[in-house]
Amino acid sequence: MSNISSKSKTGGLAGVVAGRTAISSVGSEGTDLCYRGYSIRDLTKHASFEEVAHLLLRGALPTQRQIDTLGIRLQHNRELPNDMRRLLETLPASTHPMDVLRTGCSMLGCLEPEQSFEDQHIVAERLLGVFPSILLYWYHYHLDGKRIETATAAPSVAGHFLSLLHGQDPKALHEHALDVSLTLYAEHEFNASTFAARIATATLADFYSAITAAIGTLRGPLHGGANEAAMELMHRFATPEEAESGILDALAKKRLIMGFGHRVYKIRDPRSDVIKDLSSKLACADSDRRLFAVSEKIEKVMWEKKKLFPNLDFYSATAFRFMNIPTLLFTPIFVIARVAGWSAHVIEQRSDNKLIRPSAKYIGAAPRPFEPIKERKGAAS
Repeated sequence: MSNISSKSKTGGLAGVVAGRTAISSVGSEGTDLCYRGYSIRDLTKHASFEEVAHLLLRGALPTQRQIDTLGIRLQHNRELPNDMRRLLETLPASTHPMDVLRTGCSMLGCLEPEQSFEDQHIVAERLLGVFPSILLYWYHYHLDGKRIETATAAPSVAGHFLSLLHGQDPKALHEHALDVSLTLYAEHEFNASTFAARIATATLADFYSAITAAIGTLRGPLHGGANEAAMELMHRFATPEEAESGILDALAKKRLIMGFGHRVYKIRDPRSDVIKDLSSKLACADSDRRLFAVSEKIEKVMWEKKKLFPNLDFYSATAFRFMNIPTLLFTPIFVIARVAGWSAHVIEQRSDNKLIRPSAKYIGAAPRPFEPIKERKGAAS
């Protein structure tokens, strides 16, 4: 990893080049998204999430044989150790689902520790397979007291998640929509959680520690959770007209509307059109156009009044709702997808590792002599 270069005048490392990566790019103008050179539009049209995960982790799209064997390994990885089940049952029902995944990841690192860096792909695939199981075992146990079996015959991660959530095989459209959503969320360059994972990795921490650090970073509302906030906003309005009035009032009061704009993209989020199209199809299949109409009205007002475009989180909220996914599970789906990207970055960081230790500009007091306690005056009480 190269030394941090450039200067940030706005804080938060904005505009700072903090390293090199071959995994993904938002383009020089911040208008596109590619995973290892493949456009996100092509990947969502032609590849499954499992193919995308292989691409991120291994550097190339898989052959049919490779994707078949990966599918078998991921199915095997859905099983939970008994100690993990007991832990999930012990966690309070009030626990935030993101904390469940963070704790589950850390626990798995204790039960199945990474013995050497040669295990890194094994650990990455274990997490890809087991995260839906961890989340939904805890969810069902505390929702209705059921100890579910986490092994399913679903061929995809999306199908596995929906099967565990609803207790039956998902509709084909729902499985496809979630599969595409996972691809859209799978990777996004040096975002906050990915950078946290690379910082942890740079210390030669184990794989689980790096992913736990990433989950903890995604837990913060300024990084993850925008789709949950967007859904809560949309539920306030019964009609598009009511939504327009409500958003105009919120803007007049200078309230933040989640799900719009992006730290990297300045013109549009290239993922948004894909998820909006899926949300529209799901709405038609659900025969409930109200929620989608409300979301379109909010999009229109935000563009006309603030010139802000919807990001991936905005229409993923409605898409997830049409799949009957509870709002509190929206951000954990982010984890289930992004662990593919996080893992790829852990592997890449290890391949040419340097400790990430930036400098800070000191703005405190100038050098001064130490005063014995008896001579101190005016100290704060």
